[in-house]
Amino acid sequence: MTSPRGSTRSVPQRRSILVVDDAEGIRTYLKNLLSLKGYEVLLAEDGLSALEILRDGAAPEVIILDIMMPGMDGIEALGKIKEAWPAIPVIMLSVVGKAGTIVDAMNLGAADYLNKPFEEEELEIALNKVLEKESIMAEREELRERLRVHEERASFLWASRKMQSVREIIEQVADADVTVLISGESGVGKEVIARTTHELSNRASQRFVKVNCAALPEALLESELFGYERGAFTGASTRKAGKFELANHGTMFLDEIAEMSPPLQAKLLQVLQDGQFSRLGGQTDVQVDARVVVATNRDLEEMVQSGTFREDLYYRLNVVNIHVPALRERTEEIPVLVSHFLEMYSHKYQREVHAISDRLMQAFMSYPWPGNVRELENMIKRITVLQSEDAIEKEIMGGARPRSRAMSNVERMVDEIDPIEQPVALRDIGRRAAREAEREALQRVLYQTHWNRKKAAKILEVSYKTLLQKIKECGLAE
Repeated sequence: MTSPRGSTRSVPQRRSILVVDDAEGIRTYLKNLLSLKGYEVLLAEDGLSALEILRDGAAPEVIILDIMMPGMDGIEALGKIKEAWPAIPVIMLSVVGKAGTIVDAMNLGAADYLNKPFEEEELEIALNKVLEKESIMAEREELRERLRVHEERASFLWASRKMQSVREIIEQVADADVTVLISGESGVGKEVIARTTHELSNRASQRFVKVNCAALPEALLESELFGYERGAFTGASTRKAGKFELANHGTMFLDEIAEMSPPLQAKLLQVLQDGQFSRLGGQTDVQVDARVVVATNRDLEEMVQSGTFREDLYYRLNVVNIHVPALRERTEEIPVLVSHFLEMYSHKYQREVHAISDRLMQAFMSYPWPGNVRELENMIKRITVLQSEDAIEKEIMGGARPRSRAMSNVERMVDEIDPIEQPVALRDIGRRAAREAEREALQRVLYQTHWNRKKAAKILEVSYKTLLQKIKECGLAE
């Protein structure tokens, strides 16, 4: 969906040009010619008059400046203009045979020159070249400014070479308005990449709308995405706009796209192809212009091969693929991320900032981070709130001897039993061990699924109700 947002933009103001020439005939000719081409034309008969017009607040996009004028000539005027208003491009007018003067003018910063007499086409070419160059430079400067503002807020994201490569891709595609597929493990920061793509795009002033495709059942997801008409189903007492309508002219981010059902995949394909869809219970099509960015932690190519994901939709989504590497592949980021999260949560929870110990930092650097950046963030949050590293250190280091993380709490519980001081029956040890192992497994799956309870229940092969009960029994909280 690459249609422009023309209908939402205000009508641009007329471009203005300042013509500086001592010959009244040239001034009149240029004023009539340029006015017919849609420009607003300001006139000055010499260099001093031109400077007065600029000092009074005029901001022409181009100045056409004659070289040979009485009093302050064009070269002197050009020098003063470039000193005070360096961003305004200046096209010089010269008589044939004054090559040396033209060289001087170009050295002072003139954008181009025309030899008198000149043809209308020559003037048009010179103006188009200068204005196009200025437009490109303005767009680049705007992009740099957006990057600067964004990096001030999120400079910690790009601390590694691999993430800098990801940023370079984002910069290249941000304004291209193509569909982007972001892949990577859970917790690597795919949503951050999606938001960055939006913030650096020409849609940044419009909405960024996120929908997690795994968080809702199929029927609710369809109404969430596409809305519904009054009476479409029991309880639909009014018309409701869907998320795609809210994202019109902005960016729609579909997280966990692999969890979308085949019927909804077909409807999404229609939106991507035609920019149209119908609300639930609707008889007419709704037209939208939203840039689509999707994310997944699954292998969509493998799903296409197995027939669980539409091949045509996959190729529509996979125009640009941005793979976000796992945290264990970019461990040089860990100290920067730790510092950022410590500062963020110490401010949020009004706790004094303390750098973590070298021992824990070394453990962080060697830990495999199955939950990636999200897992690290949660650990730093716990350290900040509890004002202690002990629990985290035990969790990731697991004592002196090597042991699997999944069994660390169970083993620790058994280690702590003193059969003389604390007699305990073997069956009680088994029950407690089973309970701890269950808690470990549940906690790990919840972290890996971003606390998506529906997905966690499916992975653990229990009912949604059972999962909620287990979360309560184990004392787990998001």
